[in-house]
Amino acid sequence: MTENIKNRKSVILLLFFFIQLVSLYGQSQKEYSKEILSKIEQIENNLSSWVQIENMTQKWTLQERMKFYHANGVSIAVIKNYNIEWAKGYGWADSLQQKPVTTKTLFQAGSNSKSLNAVGILKLVQEGKLNLNTDINEYLKRWKFPYDTLSKGKKISIANLLSHTAGISVHGFAGYEYGDKIPTLVQILNGEKPANSEAIRSMYEPSLKFEYSGGGTTISQLIIEDVTKKPYDEYMWENVLKPMGMTNSSYTQPPASSKLNLLATGYYNDGKAVKGNYHIYPEKAAAGLWTNPTDLAKYVIETQLALKGKSQKVLSKKMTELRLTPYIDKKSALGVFIIEKNGVKNFEHGGVDEGFVSQYVGTLEGGNGVVVMTNTYNTALFDEIIRSAAIVYNWNNSYTPEIKKEIYIKNADLQPYLGRYGSGNYIWSIIEKDNGIYLSINDNEYWGTCMWKMHFTNYDDFFVMEKDNKLNFIKDISGKITGLKWNDDILKKVIE
Repeated sequence: MTENIKNRKSVILLLFFFIQLVSLYGQSQKEYSKEILSKIEQIENNLSSWVQIENMTQKWTLQERMKFYHANGVSIAVIKNYNIEWAKGYGWADSLQQKPVTTKTLFQAGSNSKSLNAVGILKLVQEGKLNLNTDINEYLKRWKFPYDTLSKGKKISIANLLSHTAGISVHGFAGYEYGDKIPTLVQILNGEKPANSEAIRSMYEPSLKFEYSGGGTTISQLIIEDVTKKPYDEYMWENVLKPMGMTNSSYTQPPASSKLNLLATGYYNDGKAVKGNYHIYPEKAAAGLWTNPTDLAKYVIETQLALKGKSQKVLSKKMTELRLTPYIDKKSALGVFIIEKNGVKNFEHGGVDEGFVSQYVGTLEGGNGVVVMTNTYNTALFDEIIRSAAIVYNWNNSYTPEIKKEIYIKNADLQPYLGRYGSGNYIWSIIEKDNGIYLSINDNEYWGTCMWKMHFTNYDDFFVMEKDNKLNFIKDISGKITGLKWNDDILKKVIE
């Protein structure tokens, strides 16, 4: 009898570990057809870079890339023909608690919050309660924007705020740890303690150019509250989230107690959890949405259907067309970016909160899309997943990789490149390893912790598989390396 009990316990224990192992690699709450399961498997096994090295084929599995990027959890929803074709979770929502990611797990959406915020603003425009081109101070009651000489007498409009063309400051927000004193919205706008961000003010005149500003979005949050006389999260729930069917999502900060068991824990790229599991964002419109890919996919689909005039759960066809029209440049529309790849136009947005990154992409034609949310701090992984989905679902080759020819540089000739580049908190390093040299980045504000192998196309220019950026070295007249150029940013070599 005792032996049977022992055996039974062993079987139960093995079964528990097997279930946990399955949970780590994928959680889906629906049964799918063989055709869809095949598509899921293709995406999981064919992640790829934005670039391919000539005469080489580089493909990765999702499991490999999650390990490479130290990603605890990933959640994906794929849209086909205006419907969610499948959704699936991978890895851990909380690794310490061994809590797996499911399709219901909630992630912080970061700046994806801005897209839904724009829908909320445009609903008020549609109802005649706001005008996109009116001076924002006409609607602000508790606080007025303090115009100064930098705005050159020009007034900021709501359209400026939503399209990042207001010429105002504060790119993004760091959020607040649990236990921190949370500032009011007015304190945030004025940069007054306990706010941890600078005052939101003019940098130059409005309608001049695109300059990303979470500060501008935060002003629109106050406009919604002042005009509707409702708390922001309440207005967004009643008028945007609930009508779209995003019933698991919320702008409430901190999250309601009823949601706590669904929340993912945020992680840095070194594997450490965010203190308190996540930050609190009173800048709700800019960074405060908690959601999951299934709910965010419902927003993408509603946008696509409204654009075709087949639905108007929140916005009409006309208002949706306006929302998806770039305001000044060819990219920045109202709370969303319009990206053209090989003649195919998508609407999309990404988000970064402390310990979380995410991205959605929706096609303007055909009703296709992908939403990826992760509780890691590196954006490269979702790019690879989206690229794989676009290729598997044949999005008109809009994610065709570039082909580059790599040159071989012998180890002795690599030595002058080694060293540290940058200044202050932004020091990047180029280090040598057995199979080449690597760009090492430890920057929690933008990139997280990265170790990217460098591939040279000539002795001055190189690329990394993980990021589509223009990278090259700067040399003085004698040919000595003095700096590293990343797109338009120059990091001077540190002399040690």
